[in-house]
Amino acid sequence: MRIPRIFHPEPLRDQRQVELSAAAAKHISAVLRLKTGVPLVLFDGSGFEFEAVLEKSDKKHALVSIARMHGPAVESPLRVTLAQGISRGERMDYTVQKAVELGVAGIIPVLTERSVVRLDEKSASRKQQHWQHVVISACEQSGRVHLPQVQPPVSLGTFLASRQPAHLKLLLDPQADMTVSQLLNPPNNDVLLLVGPEGGLDDAERDAAKRAGFLGVQLGPRILRTETAALVTLSLLQGRWGDLGN
Repeated sequence: MRIPRIFHPEPLRDQRQVELSAAAAKHISAVLRLKTGVPLVLFDGSGFEFEAVLEKSDKKHALVSIARMHGPAVESPLRVTLAQGISRGERMDYTVQKAVELGVAGIIPVLTERSVVRLDEKSASRKQQHWQHVVISACEQSGRVHLPQVQPPVSLGTFLASRQPAHLKLLLDPQADMTVSQLLNPPNNDVLLLVGPEGGLDDAERDAAKRAGFLGVQLGPRILRTETAALVTLSLLQGRWGDLGN
């Protein structure tokens, strides 16, 4: 039986007993139906796992004892930040979830001219929180020990005007001549990947991205859905410079 992994938002180093969040307690009791005495693995996003034992549990409270700390080698040496054109509902959730499984370091939701989703300040904050919960769940499932952060949604213009720390900026562009296999190694293994929403970026947006230093790459002769394109590119990047398949 696989030992459940639970995210804890507060530092766990040097702790002997911790009270888990109400959401984690409810998940342990109502969903996993765990009994006291069972082993758990906790992580706090610091790069370590903490072996623990469930001491007390009900639908609102869960107390665990921590046995030991260790640092599994599960994080990729390639740091990819995904700037993803916001897509509708489950498509965006799927992209976020699978991007985390593929080792993405951070996610920037981007609103573009062809984005079907429109967000005001309140709904943008709700979406950001929702996507961060998707990230936490994906980390729990995939064994990751660093927690990628979902940044607040921004317009493409604001994103391109910001100083994003990346040594290789890539734009998925079906009209580009270059493929991932033709790219030179990114200095410091740092990549910023921009992917458009349903319908992609328009001509003006692609031109603006290239003026901002983004290099266009294409994936082949077929047009892929936005969620497929992002995940295929992440897989290619991780296979070449990261830890996928190595």
